[in-house]
Amino acid sequence: MAVTIDDAVVDALAEQVLTPADKSAPPAAWGRTVREYLAGAPRLDRWQTPLLTLDRARLAANRDLMAEWTAAAGVVLAPHGKTTMAPQLWRAQLRAGAWAITLATAWQAQLARSFGVGRIVLANALLDPVGLAWAAAESARDADFELYCWADSVATVELMDTILRDTPASPRLRVLVELGGPDGRTGARTGTEARAVAAAIGASQRLSLAGVGGYEGALAHDRGRAGVAAVRGYLGSLATLHTELAAAGAYPGSAIVSAGGSAYPELVVAELARLADLDSVATTVVLRSGAYLVHDDGFYAGISPLTAPAVDPGLRSAMHGWARVVSRPEPELALLDGGRRDFPYDSGLPVPQQVIGGSLPAGAHITALNDQHAFLRLPGAAPADVPVGSLVRLGLSHPCTAFDKWRLIPMIDDADVADPRVVDLIRTFF
Repeated sequence: MAVTIDDAVVDALAEQVLTPADKSAPPAAWGRTVREYLAGAPRLDRWQTPLLTLDRARLAANRDLMAEWTAAAGVVLAPHGKTTMAPQLWRAQLRAGAWAITLATAWQAQLARSFGVGRIVLANALLDPVGLAWAAAESARDADFELYCWADSVATVELMDTILRDTPASPRLRVLVELGGPDGRTGARTGTEARAVAAAIGASQRLSLAGVGGYEGALAHDRGRAGVAAVRGYLGSLATLHTELAAAGAYPGSAIVSAGGSAYPELVVAELARLADLDSVATTVVLRSGAYLVHDDGFYAGISPLTAPAVDPGLRSAMHGWARVVSRPEPELALLDGGRRDFPYDSGLPVPQQVIGGSLPAGAHITALNDQHAFLRLPGAAPADVPVGSLVRLGLSHPCTAFDKWRLIPMIDDADVADPRVVDLIRTFF
């Protein structure tokens, strides 16, 4: 069944008026609605720097590639919406066949519901009393709404029961047992603990055991033998837990098995896809990949097996930073007007890709970011190569910490052409 989203609410974002509060938007746009501004076919060179942009063609290609890849693998996709917090992009993912939208906090889920998202995976324990009461009330208000959350301890289940005891009657909340791993993030650390959590959910009058889930990305950060082995071992344990619960009749109905899938999607499929054919309980295998839509030129480009050109067509970064040279205080140094307030740096510094109005010398690299400046080192460069006032396009790493610095992001038709056209404005909610 297709997942709902309220088109009218999403479309209404085009009626919002642009103001100086929209970072780097040109003064010519202020006082006009998004729709009015886009009607003038604006060009990117009219925007101020620093700037983050999205590439429309690459976004569409990444979206379609992942939709086709997961369908061929026999799994479904519940993209992690916290990566972008952009309902316009969520809608595109849902229209491409996404099974649900994944989120991380009660507030994020509430925002998604305000845009009409009909199925949400909350990949976290839901213990905030206000948020949990909202989830119960929303489930009672709309019988078609599906919300899945996690629990990794008996204490979590008991606390959820206690909180829900004071709320009006509502349908049972769907809860997945979260399995973790040594040195990982949250999640029960052993199968014995996980089975105890499942038993506690099953005994609850307010909760319903809906499956098992976890996050393999916390256990490794590279493609080395040890990292791959750790991820495979963890996913195998997740499969075993689900098989044991199914064989024991622990599920009151169908179930889902969910893992991350941004860095190691092929391992998730190799270890979990077979569970969709389990005879004892109808099982849906759900990938929560968040980074694939935007991808990057850093961490995910280096670790994902679906990155172009290793795969053709493959995932390509659909985001770029743009910053202007504001100083050449030393022969081999340029200072750009974008820094930590503008671009991600937690998974690698920005990488210079080209200079508009100059020439990027071999070996050029960024060595540090201040709040509003980037230090671009230029070995052997002449002043004319990267002159003051020239524009530098940057490759970025980690879409999650790129998007959260921007409330409005221009989408351009093609980041590789000399004068891109702005074709949409993507509103984020952080």
